[in-house]
Amino acid sequence: MNQNEFIHLIEPFKDKVFRLAKRLLVSSEEAQDATQDILVKLWDKKNGLGQYNNVEALAMTMTKNYCLDQLKSKRASNLKIVHTNFTDREAGLDQKMEDQDSWSWVEKIINDLPEQQKLIIQMRDIEQYDFEEIAKMLDMNETAIRVALSRARKTIREKMTKTHQYGIS
Repeated sequence: MNQNEFIHLIEPFKDKVFRLAKRLLVSSEEAQDATQDILVKLWDKKNGLGQYNNVEALAMTMTKNYCLDQLKSKRASNLKIVHTNFTDREAGLDQKMEDQDSWSWVEKIINDLPEQQKLIIQMRDIEQYDFEEIAKMLDMNETAIRVALSRARKTIREKMTKTHQYGIS
């Protein structure tokens, strides 16, 4: 496999690798480093990638494992999970402020979720993977994925409802 073929192969999902790394590592610099390391590992395996049915799933699994290893390392104590893929639409200033405030609460709630639920929310609701792909990447059955996603969404919904009703979580 030459360089152009490799680039053509990874182009459709390299941004997803970065977003997952950013979700897990927070820092853009850390996420860029992680993405680069994953792409280098894929490049090193380029001649054997044909044996994999889904190179994207392989890359996402590698990214998840790499980031979790980083989080377990010494420097992980300074990292947290955030989501910055929120795209602002053209709205009035009040609406923008309210949206930003709501998104901040959602981020805070997601940060408090168990690690597995954070990953599943990221992969399903942000990256739009289907349940079968998530199950393969996380080595779980689809039912467990659905249950964890349902629980995560329920937690987010309940805490957001409480926040909007009482103004405090």
